[in-house]
Amino acid sequence: MAKKSQIAKSNKKPKFSSRIVRRCFKCGRNHGYMRKFGLCRICFREMANQCLIPGIKKSSW
Repeated sequence: MAKKSQIAKSNKKPKFSSRIVRRCFKCGRNHGYMRKFGLCRICFREMANQCLIPGIKKSSW
């Protein structure tokens, strides 16, 4: 869980576009971020296992 100060800092417009920090909207984590869903890998897995993300199904073969 990211600190509130880190989340607030990442919401500001950066001086340069390459400094954009994308964070998970659920927990604030910045590593392992998936742009398509706006989630980190951990939150994505939790929500997918609970069937909260439409169109995502756990693979098994």
